[in-house]
Amino acid sequence: MIPRIEEIRLLLDLLTRFPVVGIVGARQVGKTTLAHLLAERIHEPTTFFDLENPEDLARVQDPMLALKTLKGVVILDEIQRTPNLFSVLRVLADRPGTPCRFLVLGSASPDLLRQSSESLAGRIAYHHLGGLTVRDVGTEESNKLWRRGGMPRSFLAPNDTASQEWRKNFIRTFIERDLPQLGITVGATTLRRFWTMTAHYHGQIWNASEFARSFGLADTTVRHYLDVFNSALVVRLLLPWYENIKKRQIKSPKIYIRDSGMLHGLLNLTSQDDLESHPKVGASWEGYVIDQIVRHIRADEEECFFWSTYSGAELDLLVVRGSEKRGYEIKRTTSPKQTASMRSSIETLGLSSLDVIHAGDTTFPLAGNIRAVSFSRFLEDIGPLS
Repeated sequence: MIPRIEEIRLLLDLLTRFPVVGIVGARQVGKTTLAHLLAERIHEPTTFFDLENPEDLARVQDPMLALKTLKGVVILDEIQRTPNLFSVLRVLADRPGTPCRFLVLGSASPDLLRQSSESLAGRIAYHHLGGLTVRDVGTEESNKLWRRGGMPRSFLAPNDTASQEWRKNFIRTFIERDLPQLGITVGATTLRRFWTMTAHYHGQIWNASEFARSFGLADTTVRHYLDVFNSALVVRLLLPWYENIKKRQIKSPKIYIRDSGMLHGLLNLTSQDDLESHPKVGASWEGYVIDQIVRHIRADEEECFFWSTYSGAELDLLVVRGSEKRGYEIKRTTSPKQTASMRSSIETLGLSSLDVIHAGDTTFPLAGNIRAVSFSRFLEDIGPLS
């Protein structure tokens, strides 16, 4: 078991400030394990309900009776299965003195987020849990993390073949069981084909019309499929940033498979050799590094963009918080160089900094406020957002 120290620290902080804290994330990302690790750090009573367990589900048939006398921290796992609990939590969270706090765990879905935000507005803070990070496993394991992805069981499998087998089973279960629970009623074969096609577009601009033609469906239908995969936190939509300039700018999002291991499972890439020889190796590394950077600097999804013009200027990742704008270019090379596109990004977007994340071993300045940052050193050389 890998102690996810940074995630635990963030959750402990949220629990001191909010009566209800929600952990949402894709299935098998480690929500339940993290909750148990957190319970070990809390020096007060903890009560755990697994709402997929019939016995625990029976215990909360009368939720007010079951919960109102509890003290400390109450953990409710798979809460999306009992949406009637949200209105009860609102009443309990408003009690004077806050006799207990609630940690609710759920696989991300539009219904879960809507129900909880409507019932618990101002009372709940969300923590979106992704897979393991380089900080969790160490930079010496970064290639393994890239290859297998951050799902704990995939990363910790005894070998690459076992890891790939686990991911294939996850993909099958997600399509056949989880997506129908999110309101998708089309056949598993069509959904598998859609997700695989998305994997082949990893790191590219989303083109709904092209997807729709491939499936013989309306643009709105394939967009709905994409929204569901995005809501379930298995696909990342990186939105475009616009500036008021004369150049024509890209206005469609980029799509990424959020977990690199899941991408490799969909592309049937098992070993490092398979990955290094595949045409998507550069796009795969780009998506992996973007995910690691976003989570390391603790940027919210709505603060992250890409920027691109039809004339060729582009920026892989733009992070905007208040007046601060940080730029990141991802280059799978050991000797990155300054380019005209980088200079255009600096001048047009007014970036406070531009870091070129590369596969070499050293961090060094390129020009002005542009520097080359070794991915092996990014934890030390890139600080969180202010």
